[in-house]
Amino acid sequence: MTTDTATAAPPSGTADYERRFLEPEIETASRHQIRELQEKRILQLVPYLWERSAFYRELWSAAGVQPDDIRSLDDFTSKIPTFSKDDIKAYRARTGDPFGGLLCVDTAELSSMTSTSGTTGMAELIPEIWTVAPPLPTNYARNLWEIGLRPGDKVLVPSGSFRNYFDDFLHMMGLIPVYIDCWVGQGEQILKAIERHKVAFVQMFLPMVLEFERLEERYDIRSMLSSLKGAAFAGMPLGKVLTQKVREKWGVDLYTYTSAGDTGTAWEGREHDGYVLWEDTVLAETLDTVTGTPVGDREIGELVATDLDNMAAPYIRFRSGDIVRITREPAPSGRTHARMWVLGRSGDETMVAGKPVMVSEVWQYVESVPELADGIFQIVRSSNAMDRLQVRAGYPPDRTSDIAELRQRARGALEAGLNVPVEVELRPIDDLLATASSVAKFSRVVKA
Repeated sequence: MTTDTATAAPPSGTADYERRFLEPEIETASRHQIRELQEKRILQLVPYLWERSAFYRELWSAAGVQPDDIRSLDDFTSKIPTFSKDDIKAYRARTGDPFGGLLCVDTAELSSMTSTSGTTGMAELIPEIWTVAPPLPTNYARNLWEIGLRPGDKVLVPSGSFRNYFDDFLHMMGLIPVYIDCWVGQGEQILKAIERHKVAFVQMFLPMVLEFERLEERYDIRSMLSSLKGAAFAGMPLGKVLTQKVREKWGVDLYTYTSAGDTGTAWEGREHDGYVLWEDTVLAETLDTVTGTPVGDREIGELVATDLDNMAAPYIRFRSGDIVRITREPAPSGRTHARMWVLGRSGDETMVAGKPVMVSEVWQYVESVPELADGIFQIVRSSNAMDRLQVRAGYPPDRTSDIAELRQRARGALEAGLNVPVEVELRPIDDLLATASSVAKFSRVVKA
């Protein structure tokens, strides 16, 4: 991924810091301008990739497509074949190439290599080329400005570096990094640091939120977090009950974000109505999961993403596995880039007693049980089709007196809501979270 034209905040001493958008000309560009930019970029990328990427040359040749066949954006979306991570893995297994045939430059030209989280398998390497700041942090710029962060604000730097470090980017934005141990188990220290240093922004993870929740009896959480202009949340989904607690009870303007098909990130705006896909960096399509044909505006389909700002190892028509709805109608704010709502993952559906059951449905009924309102659960799948739904849920030992009664109540809520037989296994919430692949990822569907 490259960031030769890194987004930046206005230099200090100039600029209108009160304006809504960091880059209004881009963020409110017309649909014609956005499409024109995307087409220009695609027509540059196709011959570049044909020459430099063994994976794409092989994939496109097998589909009978050559660069000269692509003369427009419509040609690109109708002729260039899609691919998935399984295709990269197969190429890697066959050739031994750790980059799966995607790398388009000599390794000596790379600035850094990061990785995906590896939630669905082995983490994928992300080769990067950049000059001012790493690509993923730079991708945050418009979103942090939207939250209200401005030069001089303090930002708590999260632990972990598998997606690169944020220091140069934060300095580029004129922000002041605050470094403390933000790892699991440091909730009390984090709360005190935010209050003491008047921190304006923090990246939240599920373990942090749960630790804050346990401290509610000892501290006024709302008061201690009152300096925050906003907080971000990604990774393990938070759930409706905890999201409501953070926003309403604790008074934190919480912005969730998600993956833009592994090409970057997509964040909520102030209205919290859909994730914004920056279309100068990603070409997003929504395809029918069965036929592979495009679906209409706001219709359900699989997100297929193309990197527009990555010269190192871009994903081109990548089938993300995310089931989404997308609209290109302007947002109430005036932003004109696409917005996306994520409904789940391909494969989240489990057949139980002949009926399809979605993770989101199970979540709703798990959260309805007060002791399980944190929404920490997994569907345990023994086969593609089961006679009985198996749910493993995390409970708080300090708020649970009768585990057998809780199990019976949870099973009753799930069976009444889903209308399928259910078996519930209860584990202490910390024990269940300890099975997560990382602090930011928790699988909702696991094998028995």
